[in-house]
Amino acid sequence: MTQRTSPDAPDSTAARVALWRALHVELDAAPPVLDDIVGLQLLAPPANWRERGDMHPEFTRPFRASIAARARFIEDLMLERFRAGAIHQYVILGAGLDTFAQRRSELAAGLQIYEIDRAEPQEWKRRRLDELGMSRPVNPHFVPVDFETESWQERLVQAGFDDSSPAVVVSTGVSMYLTREATFATFEQMARLAPGSVFAMTFLLPLDMADPDVRPGLEMAAKGAQASGTPFISYYRPQEIIDLAHKAGFDKVQHISADTLTERYFADRKDGLRPPRNAEELLLAWT
Repeated sequence: MTQRTSPDAPDSTAARVALWRALHVELDAAPPVLDDIVGLQLLAPPANWRERGDMHPEFTRPFRASIAARARFIEDLMLERFRAGAIHQYVILGAGLDTFAQRRSELAAGLQIYEIDRAEPQEWKRRRLDELGMSRPVNPHFVPVDFETESWQERLVQAGFDDSSPAVVVSTGVSMYLTREATFATFEQMARLAPGSVFAMTFLLPLDMADPDVRPGLEMAAKGAQASGTPFISYYRPQEIIDLAHKAGFDKVQHISADTLTERYFADRKDGLRPPRNAEELLLAWT
């Protein structure tokens, strides 16, 4: 893809997620669960990008449903908490090509949005937003962090985050790359957020639990991650991740299953689209 040849471009996972979001809008029945083509516009791939093996309509069908559902659920959670006057801060860990600020400017205008990621892809994203005229009316706080050597929490506060005020903090598509010890440490950090905060994260269930029709795709993704040097190292059964969050100090924890997302967003669809069971699901934890 042309826009990803420079060393500061988004990584392949972030780009794939953005393109799957666009495929959901293009291929699936209206209305989309998440209407997002902004990532596609930022990437500006060559015209034949849909012919890539990882963009095949049938192969991507359950995965694009899952990607759209998890993003929509988190955005609805944000909207609910914001309208209730409960939060005004939104933190996106490993933001990649997140496009909330561009797509939901009417909501984003009342929020302090902090996108945390490596400096190089953030600079690429900022440049592309400027080139496309998308930097206004809302521009999030870009918080560059070297996750290997820096504390993202310290950098967040330096960027203006009020750690005495509640926030929604989100981490999607990350936990499978982290050790259980690292995930537990993250939970402990999140449990110290101001009262009224919500931490939302995705987790990957053991591959042998996945629906048969998506298990080959998940196994392929795991092999690809291994080959690229970023292997999937942690899988969790729902009760395991719930227990880990409780142990870290959260009192209220909730597992959001694929069935829950299907009931909320896919029940009346005529195309049968739905996120796969027991693949990547969501956990919510409240302080």
